[in-house]
Amino acid sequence: MQTQKTPPFVSLAGSVERFSYRLNYVLERVCALLVAGMIGVVWFGILERYALALGATWTEELARYIMIWAALLAVPCCAYRREHIGLDLVFSRLPLSWQMPARMLLDLLGLAFFLFLTWYGVTMAKGGANQYATIFGMTMFLPFTAVPVTAGLTAFQIAAVMLRDAAGVAPLFTRKEAA
Repeated sequence: MQTQKTPPFVSLAGSVERFSYRLNYVLERVCALLVAGMIGVVWFGILERYALALGATWTEELARYIMIWAALLAVPCCAYRREHIGLDLVFSRLPLSWQMPARMLLDLLGLAFFLFLTWYGVTMAKGGANQYATIFGMTMFLPFTAVPVTAGLTAFQIAAVMLRDAAGVAPLFTRKEAA
């Protein structure tokens, strides 16, 4: 009995998909924890302002920075699942033979954009090391770091999706979440 050997490209795409799925799994949970933390900070701010009167002035600013990180960390999650706003409307109207090339072209544009944003974000984060938050007194390095980190993660997820599609590998989230 002969066993079929998986071509190296498909095997690589499968390995990348498994890593990409795990990365997405972690990012989704980090986003959820950040949103929960943000809600906790906002509720503490409300409770503090109207009941405790402790003089905590940091709650709004902290909630804002947490929200920025959570929102930007959701972008690679959407890239992994191909949840682009409005693009399905465009692709559903294209002939089937045009859909894959059009998707790859848009993926290449997205990949180029997020790679540029990663590079630009590193420069921005370095500049943030010399700027200070109004209330905390901390540097803006950590809030500004959200841009290159999430842009780099998004670029990776777009590249992983491109590889997955080119090799014809099924996304793991469709199988695991359907069960």
